[in-house]
Amino acid sequence: MIEAQLDAGFESGSGFREAFARQFGDAPNKSRAAKTFAMDWIDTPLGPMLAIADDTHLHMLEFVERKKLQDHVERYRKHFNATVLPGDSKALQLIRKELADYFAGKSMTFKSKIAGAGTEFQNNVWEELRRVPPGITRSYQEMAERIGRPAAVRAVANANRQNRCAIILPCHRVIGTDGTLTGYAGGLWRKQWLLDHEKRHAKS
Repeated sequence: MIEAQLDAGFESGSGFREAFARQFGDAPNKSRAAKTFAMDWIDTPLGPMLAIADDTHLHMLEFVERKKLQDHVERYRKHFNATVLPGDSKALQLIRKELADYFAGKSMTFKSKIAGAGTEFQNNVWEELRRVPPGITRSYQEMAERIGRPAAVRAVANANRQNRCAIILPCHRVIGTDGTLTGYAGGLWRKQWLLDHEKRHAKS
């Protein structure tokens, strides 16, 4: 289990990559149609992140401490009938640079293309997330209204939970109607850090 392996002390990407390859290296279907995605470990000031991508699109970007990350990855690779292996791609190179610029305060925007793998409703929510400017927050109610589904507040919250690309699909910018921070898969302390960071560096 990835969680157990992390607890065992993988503090750098090398051991994690080996364990990940053992866990996910075989495609669920050996047919020629099976795809191969590249995976890499990206160190950030908030802890390491796992990135999965093909050559042009990012498929996943998660903090490695996320609960049930292994199950999350397994469902995703089965959905695409894909092999996930340590490697590199143009999409991974781009997100590494963009994350470095983001955490350095140089740029709060991301141009990385994200592979669509959600329902129509989820994709609508995720597209709206990318429209929330850095330094600004929205409530779940506001998000529901902006996609034309004002009664779907709970569904919007669930779509946020299903977000597989942390930071670049900025679900951390969505808060409770009363202004309180609500659930964030990366931990509420990270959510607060990201919001504070963006307020400091967002363009006025």
